[in-house]
Order: sequence, then structure tokens, then C-alpha cells
Amino acid sequence: MQLDRLRDVLKAREIPFKTGEPMKCHTGFKTGGAADVFVRPDSAEQLKTALNACAECRVPYFILGNGTNLLVCDGGIRGAVISTCGINKITVDGETVKAGAGASLSAVCTAARDNGLTGLEFAYGIPGTAGGALYMNAGAYGGETADVVKTAEYVTENGEIGTLDVSEMELCYRGSVFKKGGKIITAVTFALKKGDRGEITEKMQEIMGRRRDKQPLEYPSAGSTFKRPEGFFAGALIEKNGLKGLTVGGAQVSEKHAGFIINRGGASSRDITELISRVRNAVREGDGVTLEPEVIFVDENGENKWNF
Repeated sequence: MQLDRLRDVLKAREIPFKTGEPMKCHTGFKTGGAADVFVRPDSAEQLKTALNACAECRVPYFILGNGTNLLVCDGGIRGAVISTCGINKITVDGETVKAGAGASLSAVCTAARDNGLTGLEFAYGIPGTAGGALYMNAGAYGGETADVVKTAEYVTENGEIGTLDVSEMELCYRGSVFKKGGKIITAVTFALKKGDRGEITEKMQEIMGRRRDKQPLEYPSAGSTFKRPEGFFAGALIEKNGLKGLTVGGAQVSEKHAGFIINRGGASSRDITELISRVRNAVREGDGVTLEPEVIFVDENGENKWNF
């Protein structure tokens, strides 16, 4: 791994980067150690160049969106973290909205509303990006990304550029073909419908109000900690087993919504990991249901895996 050389290459090719960037500045939980090199390309072409630079310098990399649902280990990430947040241009053409992978969902929803387009209201307030929403097939309040996505542009690990139609994305509950690796989303096109701007605004405000009423938005978190188990609701199972308010260090099962684990202040990623493990064990013992984390854990090697 030639980190010094990578930094020299990135500088020569005028791609923005930082050294020793704390990942707690880029995750929903506000925890996580430093990345050796944090790269923030401003276009799909710069992303392609950054990927080529990592390959040239034999430096492993991790692709980051908004980091909303990530739990990065306290030791940080070795190699490069490449953020897509700088790829965030939004354009509207008729009944379609095209968003760079790094565009915030709230900004995409607002652009749709301002142009009288309906279909994305469910996503308003989800603290992620367009690319992250497609990667996870994010959904809420009766809608999901699969309902409105049309196409996606991507760059492969080898620097090849391509486009996928929705029929090729293998969209499922909190999953897509992109989770298999090999294709990095650079832009998403949504197919929407004409609607009444006032009604769209009202629905967005209603959904945001429901979020504020039911979710602990005042604390750092990764949103829903666990996927919905078949036939159950994770939050209800956690509450049923008396786990609301359970604390490990600065991490806590929210007293407002048991489906959320929050950072009440000063939590480490280790605190959160331990609390997730305790909750899973308690629910499995109490109800025979094994909860699967919706949160993605990232270790020092940039690998996404839980060690339960």
C-alpha cells in the first residue's frame, strides 16, 4: 500500500482529499476513527480517476455516501475512503429528476416538489443520499426507492462507465444489485408524475412531522437499527423485552422509539456494537427472533461484516 504515492497522484490530478480525516464527521452515529486518506471527487470523471489512482498505488478503498447508516470502527479505515457527496447535481426534465449519487434525498425531494412532481414524498427527511437510497432500496411510510427509480449510472472498479435500467437492479427489501459490489452508483434518475404542488408540500410536511414525533431526531443515530423481521416489527420486539433505555457507555436504546439506537453523547463505536449485540441476544432469547442489523458495520479493512 503506497499511501504517500496516492496522495501525490491525487494532488497532481487535482482531486480533493484530506489525510487522517475522522470518520465521526461523516457518519450518522458521529463515531469512528480516522481514514488514512479521505477523497471527495466532484464528478463521475474524478471518481473514475480516483479509482484508477488507488489501483495504481495498490491502495484499498471504501466507497462512502452520506454515511447515514454506517458504523465505522473506532480504529478508523486503512487505505482510502472515497466519498460521493461531491457528485450532487440535480436536474429536472419533464417528469424525471436526475440526481448525482451524492445529492441529499431532502434536496431531491424539494426539487421534485418545486417542479410539481409527486412520488418522492416518502423519502423526505430520510438523512441519506440518492445513491445510498438506491443502494439500500431505502423506504418509509408506504414507499420505497424501487417504486420511483428509472435508471442509474455507475462506474465499475475498473473505471468502465455504464447504465442500468430498474429491471436490472435486483431491488428487494433493503437491497439491490449494487450491494454485490463492482458497480459504484454515480447518478440516479427518478420517474415521477405531475401533481399538485400544494398537496405535495402538505404530504412532505406531514411525513416530516411524523418523523419528529416518533423518532429521536435530536440524537445522532443510523436510523432504524434493525431490518424488519418477517411477521414482526423490530422496535415492538425490543420494547416487549424491556430494552427501552438500555445503555452501554454513551449508546442507548432510544426511550422514544426502541427501533433506534442513539449516541447520547460520547459513545464509541464499540459501545454501539456491544449494545446491538445485547439487544439481539435478548430478543432471540425472549421471542426466538434473530434481528438482522440494517446498520452497516465497517472494520479497519473497509469490510462490511458483523461478528456476532
